[in-house]
Amino acid sequence: MKTLCITDQSEPLQFVDKPIPVPKTREVLVQLKAAALNHRDQWIREGMYPNIQMGTTLGSDGSGVVTAVGVGVSESLLGQEVIINPNREWGNNPAVQSAEYNILGMPKDGTLAEYVLVEEDRLVEKPKHLSFEEAAALPLGGVTAFRAVFHHGQCAEGKNVLISGVGGGVAQFAFLFAVHKGANVWVTSGSQEKIDQCIASGAQGGFNYKSENWLKEAKSIGGFD
Repeated sequence: MKTLCITDQSEPLQFVDKPIPVPKTREVLVQLKAAALNHRDQWIREGMYPNIQMGTTLGSDGSGVVTAVGVGVSESLLGQEVIINPNREWGNNPAVQSAEYNILGMPKDGTLAEYVLVEEDRLVEKPKHLSFEEAAALPLGGVTAFRAVFHHGQCAEGKNVLISGVGGGVAQFAFLFAVHKGANVWVTSGSQEKIDQCIASGAQGGFNYKSENWLKEAKSIGGFD
């Protein structure tokens, strides 16, 4: 199968032929229909990420179809359209990851390939109304934003929430989550167009950080939770 790998820190990513992996106990083989990039992939390419291992297939996010299952996995999964959760071995403490925690795509081979091997519990059924491309863009950014908004930020209805740099992918997820929860959401951006789009989508207002007075304007709200 074709994969996109990091083979040398000083060279561009390379297409590398690898054998199609065979699922072991509790593992599932997914034929990728779409994969999504994260800034993490660029950090790895630039050598700005821990535990980089040459020859690894990059990519954390993806969606596809289950084509093979290992021992202990129901064959009813075969043919199912799925989204891959790239977070692995988090551990039992919801507040903090374990020492073994890692993300698909480094050091374990990831989704920039024709097939990827994942643990059964890392799969979620793809909603019918989403295309494979839309589904592939959800996992890492969405989970990161969800934890920031609800676990760390304790977002709730009526709270004042400020989403900074709302043009970024994680920030956009955070904005949508907070608005849906019923929080009073403000945003920051260097683009008035993006601020206006957020206001049209439920934001109370926004601050252009290119303005000299934006911090004073933000403080006039009375504080954020």
